[in-house]
Amino acid sequence: MDDYSKHIRFYTGSLIEIQRLQLDLDDYKIPSLVKNNFQSGLRAGFYGGSPSQVELFIYEEDLERAKPVLEEFKKQLGD
Repeated sequence: MDDYSKHIRFYTGSLIEIQRLQLDLDDYKIPSLVKNNFQSGLRAGFYGGSPSQVELFIYEEDLERAKPVLEEFKKQLGD
């Protein structure tokens, strides 16, 4: 990871799903970032986004290591 690393959207789902997937990524030392427009809007005093559309971002260079984690996660969800 360098100063020019780029975040990419890795998964979109409910907050509960995102938190679980984030824990799985943490087990593999893959950093992630959560973007929740709904919560951000509520905190700012207005509606923004949907509670079921929380986004999880990872660094682009971690994508190949993260793909198997996502596949296992989806199997557990039954997708």
